[in-house]
Amino acid sequence: MNKDQAKGAAKDVAGKAQEELGKVTGNADQQAKGEARQAEGKLQKSVGNVKQGVKDALKKP
Repeated sequence: MNKDQAKGAAKDVAGKAQEELGKVTGNADQQAKGEARQAEGKLQKSVGNVKQGVKDALKKP
């Protein structure tokens, strides 16, 4: 696991928590920010997956 994968996963989890907090408190702004943070986290994790795939492919003889 590289740093982009780890940071992306962390942002996704934090975004889910923020979205749920927004739902519970009725704060649509917090809910939207949480959804955006999740999307950002998923994108960063995907970038990390691609980097890892390239790194693994270069290691193969």
